[in-house]
Amino acid sequence: MQENGTEVTAAGIARLAGVGRAAVSNWRRRHADFPKPVGGTETSPSFALTEVETWLRTQGKLAEVPLRERVWQQLAGHPEGPVAALVHVGCALLLVNDRPTVWLELSAGSDARLAELLPASLDQVLTPRFGLVRKRAVDTPTAAQLLPSAPLLRGAADLAAELGTRKAYEFLLRRHLDANPRQYTLTPTGLAALMADLAGPARTVLDPACGTGALLRAVAAAQGALGIEDQHLYGQDSAPELAALTALRLALHAEATVTTVRTAAADSLRDDAYGTLSADAVLCHPPFNERNWGHDELAYDPRWEYGFPARTESELAWVQHALARLKEGGIAVLLMPPAAASRRSGRRIRADLLRRGALRAVIALPPGAAPPYNLPLQLWVLRRPALTGHPAQPEVLLADTGVFTADSRGGLDWQSVRAAVLDAWRPFDRTGSAPEQPGLSRSVPVIELLDDDVDLAPARHLPPPAAGGGAEQLADVRDRLGE
Repeated sequence: MQENGTEVTAAGIARLAGVGRAAVSNWRRRHADFPKPVGGTETSPSFALTEVETWLRTQGKLAEVPLRERVWQQLAGHPEGPVAALVHVGCALLLVNDRPTVWLELSAGSDARLAELLPASLDQVLTPRFGLVRKRAVDTPTAAQLLPSAPLLRGAADLAAELGTRKAYEFLLRRHLDANPRQYTLTPTGLAALMADLAGPARTVLDPACGTGALLRAVAAAQGALGIEDQHLYGQDSAPELAALTALRLALHAEATVTTVRTAAADSLRDDAYGTLSADAVLCHPPFNERNWGHDELAYDPRWEYGFPARTESELAWVQHALARLKEGGIAVLLMPPAAASRRSGRRIRADLLRRGALRAVIALPPGAAPPYNLPLQLWVLRRPALTGHPAQPEVLLADTGVFTADSRGGLDWQSVRAAVLDAWRPFDRTGSAPEQPGLSRSVPVIELLDDDVDLAPARHLPPPAAGGGAEQLADVRDRLGE
């Protein structure tokens, strides 16, 4: 068996040889010397990659496989799993990016020499990048951990020479996420960009449930486009592997304007790693409908300025956590389930958010905007009130973009959604009020919402769209009737 233990499935063999899976099944039956399975199951066996390559080459069946496909096969079949492999690859690519001559010197020898010398060089890159913060997400791998990854790291470095370090890592990460859609709750690119736009200019940004880093990537790109320098990006996630992937992804994507990338592996509600942080913006796609969010042990937490959330109101705990990590006047944008706007158990907290001017907008998105795709999720835009005694803003923006439903191919027209939302939000953000757009948006007096239910569902408070779409369409109807 090969030294690094990388395995490949029948589907992977088919891609290596440029044939269908049926051909691989025929080879297994017809050729007694075909490599034997080394893992997997009876119905889905896996094979040693080097044994398969040797057999295909001997039979003249090895296709000219693109480098990216070969590296992906090595990563997908890594003996410690693809996530551990992605972490090792990300660390190595940071070294390739920051100190290319060091990588060239280390990789000139054997795999054992590379694994032995690599940790010291990686530590000189990882510590300046990610600091010495508590619960740092990316620790320096040991020589024993790196040895099975050595052939993969060489391949990843070759791929980086072809594509660049950022694109090489993004290709491998996206391939992994696409191959395992049920393991991750992803924030679509269009939604992440919209949330970054709503946050506006910000140098210090936090995502307390960062997942794979989509929101922080979007905000870094948006701030870079605005010419904002000296950016500081902070992330935290309860899943250590996601916090590590986010850190590496951000570090490899970071423009020259990004000076700080920090991620921590811990539950933000129970074990906040950034208790003293005052951020310009907080973006968050929190987990929904969690009953085990820390209700019992966090009853007296100082973050609950607007009321202690009920056990069934985990989303309102995330809202208040986000507000607590903002500086005065800072903006938070959270993706929320529609029930959070109307559940009776959360009405007192919603009412206090309105009275004190913390909740600035509730924007209903079309179904299909993000998982779970069957629900019309909402964006809540919040601002931490100043402590100067100024009166709270008397109005809140409610918008409903449900008219921009998914097309026949299942995709949303994010450009139209973004334009509609920002056309309503930007004048409201400047003046505290906005022109009414029937069926789409309205700035509603807070007093109008402070009833027994405090129901913030936008559809309940928006006037219907103008019948027939206006005078021009009415003239068209008249002409058709005349015909």
